[in-house]
Amino acid sequence: MSDYDYAEYLAEMGDRGFDLDSLSDYADPGGRSALRAASERNPRNLPCPTCGEPDRLTPADRARGYQCDPCADRAEGGY
Repeated sequence: MSDYDYAEYLAEMGDRGFDLDSLSDYADPGGRSALRAASERNPRNLPCPTCGEPDRLTPADRARGYQCDPCADRAEGGY
C-alpha cells in the first residue's frame, strides 16, 4: 500500500476542495461506478478488499470503504 494517504490527498487539493457531487471526481462520470478517478495524486494502486485483485482502487476509494466494480455488482445482485 502506498504511504500517500487520503488525508494528504485532500489537503493537497487546496482551494478546489473535494466536491463529492462533481462528476469529474468519478472514474466513470454518469456511469454506474462509484469509484473515484485515478490521477497522479490518487493512483489506482490498491487491491480490492473483497477479491484481492491488485490495482483496483485508489486511496480515495479505500477511504470510503469501496470494493472494485465487479465485486460491487455481484454484491448488488448484478452479474
